[in-house]
Amino acid sequence: MQSIISISGLSKTYASGFAALQGVDLDIRRGEIFALLGPNGAGKTTLISVVCGLVNPSAGTVSVAGHDIIGDYRAARALIGLVPQELTTDAFETVWNTVSFSRGLFGKPPNPAWLEQLLKDLSLWNKKDAKLMTLSGGMKRRVLIAKALSHEPRILFLDEPTAGVDVELRRDMWQLVRRLRDSGVTVILTTHYIEEAEEMADRIGVIAKGRLILVEDKDALMNKLGGKQLTLQLAAPIAEVPPALVRYGLTLGKGGSTLVYRYEAQTEDNAIADLLQDLAAAGIAFADLHTTQRSLEEIFVSLVSEREQAAPADESHIATAAGEGAR
Repeated sequence: MQSIISISGLSKTYASGFAALQGVDLDIRRGEIFALLGPNGAGKTTLISVVCGLVNPSAGTVSVAGHDIIGDYRAARALIGLVPQELTTDAFETVWNTVSFSRGLFGKPPNPAWLEQLLKDLSLWNKKDAKLMTLSGGMKRRVLIAKALSHEPRILFLDEPTAGVDVELRRDMWQLVRRLRDSGVTVILTTHYIEEAEEMADRIGVIAKGRLILVEDKDALMNKLGGKQLTLQLAAPIAEVPPALVRYGLTLGKGGSTLVYRYEAQTEDNAIADLLQDLAAAGIAFADLHTTQRSLEEIFVSLVSEREQAAPADESHIATAAGEGAR
């Protein structure tokens, strides 16, 4: 699939010496939903800010649909819509005027029909004449999304867009994101709600301490790292795992009433069939069984933890740059 954003050797070091990004290489495909996950301070917002032209890189290149973000800034930026974390709005302006003004900033001719549909999609139409100061936090977040989409961008960045907002807005926004993706818009999001990334994203990127440690198709990632667990509810408790079953690495539950078998997602079904056959041969009957799979959140925590344990000890003292942050 064709890339719409190409990032090569991207680094950002602030004046304090804090390395917010270190040699990031990433291609984002046209028309995909890409979720960028990472703990606070990992470099997510800095990466977005560089691509959107808000922060200058220290090294490396970024192109948007073939336009260099520095040499051809206007063309690159016109293709991008950004929904920032902060609720920065003109308190005394109306919703309609704010969104219309944002469209005009990109040199787009008036298109009332587009803006009307946009406000309706975000459940803002009945608030179009309301001043922003009168809106709730959730409504102001909707206005930020409308502003970002006002000039009909082909790429939409959502930086923690649902942090601290109500369930209704979250649902409406993800419905809109799906429609945008279906229309060909590329969506890049950062989120602390990992279940949303698991549900929405086509691909997942994990960033830690300024380095991109993994980029993978979501389904392939879940297959590769999403270990499964088979829990057997025994018909009668047992005191210990029989020697004939030790090779399966079974865990005996408290009270001896359950057996847990952990295996990789790609494990062949006949391995489980062999286990069940050996259980029967050992005279162990079960009343029920069920399987669960490791969640994306568990995979993420594991990856970041492994990265932190492997990191040089001298990284621990680095402080965030004052005034510029590296979220």
